[in-house]
Amino acid sequence: MEQVKVTPMIRQYLQIKERYRDAILLFRLGDFYEMFFEDAEKASKILDIALTSRNRADDSSVPLCGVPYHAVNPYVGKLLEAGYKVAVCEQVEDPKLAKGMVQREVVRVITPGTVTDGEVLDSRENNFLVAIA
Repeated sequence: MEQVKVTPMIRQYLQIKERYRDAILLFRLGDFYEMFFEDAEKASKILDIALTSRNRADDSSVPLCGVPYHAVNPYVGKLLEAGYKVAVCEQVEDPKLAKGMVQREVVRVITPGTVTDGEVLDSRENNFLVAIA
């Protein structure tokens, strides 16, 4: 990754992404889940959505893509179908009450083998889950 201008929001994203390197991180920003850097490049192809960038005029532009939070389930399903793990990062405090950067945390990690959401699973197929202790 080339040198990028690290804003407080990008710093927060990178700190969270560091803990979930093996997942595509859906990072909540207002009404959208945004994906940045390599996640954005992978997801934009899989989801067939536009890949754009922050700071487009700078040499240090940051690739990004996003999906509306209220319609995220079909997109998560496509990422899972492609074999990716998805980490969902939510705003955990009210943005109106936040002093400085809104706190965010990963609230859910979904893998192709652990998905339980009826909107993501195909109801016409069996969905098996095995546990070994």
